[in-house]
Amino acid sequence: MVLAGCNSTPSTSTSSPLPNPPPQAGEGVPTSTSTSTATSTSTPTSSECGEDMVLVAGNFCPAVRHECLQHTKEYELDREKREKLKEHGVELPMSRVSERCIRYKEPAQCLSKARVPLRFCIDRYEWPNKAGEKPALAVTWVRAKEQCEAAGKRLCNVDEFDFACEGEDMLPYSYGFERDDKRCNIDRPYVTPAVKATPYEECLKLPSCKKQLEEVDQRVPSGSMPGCKSPFGVFDINGNVNEWVNRPGQTAPWRSGLKGGWWGPARSRCRPTVTAHNEIYAGYEVGFRCCRDAAPPKPRP
Repeated sequence: MVLAGCNSTPSTSTSSPLPNPPPQAGEGVPTSTSTSTATSTSTPTSSECGEDMVLVAGNFCPAVRHECLQHTKEYELDREKREKLKEHGVELPMSRVSERCIRYKEPAQCLSKARVPLRFCIDRYEWPNKAGEKPALAVTWVRAKEQCEAAGKRLCNVDEFDFACEGEDMLPYSYGFERDDKRCNIDRPYVTPAVKATPYEECLKLPSCKKQLEEVDQRVPSGSMPGCKSPFGVFDINGNVNEWVNRPGQTAPWRSGLKGGWWGPARSRCRPTVTAHNEIYAGYEVGFRCCRDAAPPKPRP
């Protein structure tokens, strides 16, 4: 999983490989007021994508500035400790304390010279995309890609996930500028797994693996937290389970990225992308959702 610093510079978070996710921080960025208008010539409606998907259409800002005004005490204490050790020449490993921001400055700032028009469909819920069911977990990127394609869809690209999560206001969290563990399934106590994660289907066949998975699993049913919804109406895009995305321009086995955060003490924001895990990683907190291209907008009569 991931650790990333919250600062006032545009960021795509990365992390170093770990067999199982350590405590992490939330993933997102405050919304900035956007003066741009959608290039679509018609009003977007989710019906264009079917009942199980949401239409995302508008102008996306590739580079965003988010300024954290207040971090968690755990993160601040860890940072102070590490700075003191660094002053004494102590070589430090990567911190296992996630950078979680409690409150961001409003509005966010778009640093890009121009916004990019995006138009696509995205699953309303995490796979299997059914309200009231718990999302899939311990899924590899390869398996997620196969399941999306079998459904006539595809994995979402990084920019698509960002935009579906933050909207044109570039929100840090899908629900706003302040972290809220009552709105999304985040910040649950970290439970150290006893064994290395195993792909879900295989795990269920092994009694010991199934038992261990049940001990760490803290998912909630999709859509059961109605306040955990993005500006476009995408549920649980922060927290619950981390979601696989496609990273355009990368080659196998590193086309994989994880976004959105999970139930543990992680960043669970919109923008950060974990790039440390390859396409066959099957973390116990990892799931996915699918996207597909949307038809061009119809001209207004």
